Amino acid sequence: MKIATWNVNSIRARVEAVLAFLADQQPDVLCMQETKVVDEDFPREPFERAGYECGFSGEKSYNGVAILSRLPMKDVRAGFDAGQPTDASRLILATVGRIPIVNTYVPQGREPDSEHFRYKLDWFQRLLSFFDRNFTPRRRLIWVGDLNVAPEDRDVYDPKRLRGHVCFHPDAQAALERVVAWGFVDCFRMHEHRDGQYTFYDYRMPTALETNRGWRVDHIMATRPLAKKCTAAHIDLTPRLGKKPSDHTPLIAEFDL
Repeated sequence: MKIATWNVNSIRARVEAVLAFLADQQPDVLCMQETKVVDEDFPREPFERAGYECGFSGEKSYNGVAILSRLPMKDVRAGFDAGQPTDASRLILATVGRIPIVNTYVPQGREPDSEHFRYKLDWFQRLLSFFDRNFTPRRRLIWVGDLNVAPEDRDVYDPKRLRGHVCFHPDAQAALERVVAWGFVDCFRMHEHRDGQYTFYDYRMPTALETNRGWRVDHIMATRPLAKKCTAAHIDLTPRLGKKPSDHTPLIAEFDL
């Protein structure tokens, strides 16, 4: 099974790019974030024609999550199952081939001294409770998405200067680590240990891609029973080099199931 995650930064602007990626990489499942569209306007038809079922939950202009699968999906639902807000445009899950997949778009946090950053930290805690209520690390589970955290120094282009940014902040890293410690393995780092491997290149830096000034904030995590089946993982830069690219690029993991 090949699984990909990609913050597309507006699905209606990236339909052709997503279709090209699907044709090129042939993932069984593509999880997308920041689709930025209400459900009735999600462009499902071209993906269905390409052989993919669609599950999505969005809102106008912001957030939004979706799962495309060429394998049957069941138990598709969105949002937290306890407490408010449900954040249904930031979390969607589905079962594909008896494997639950949780796709998340974690809040960015804006500024470290803001209520938005506190909300981000609380969001990770809510996610940890969500996993604890609904799953067990002793069974197969995949968690993917734009987690808006670069875990280590090697995951950003300039760790000294960027230290303290909301996506490279010790508190955010600790919040992510608490969820990972529940029972997840970083599939990318199982196979790739080099520095300078990034999934996000800021639009505001016109030469970011050429000079490799990026961030690794998009992740594919698996519980240990599934991680041991992960045979490969890589970042695909091709979509970031194309026309009208998202500022993120896909991350792909393969599992021998």
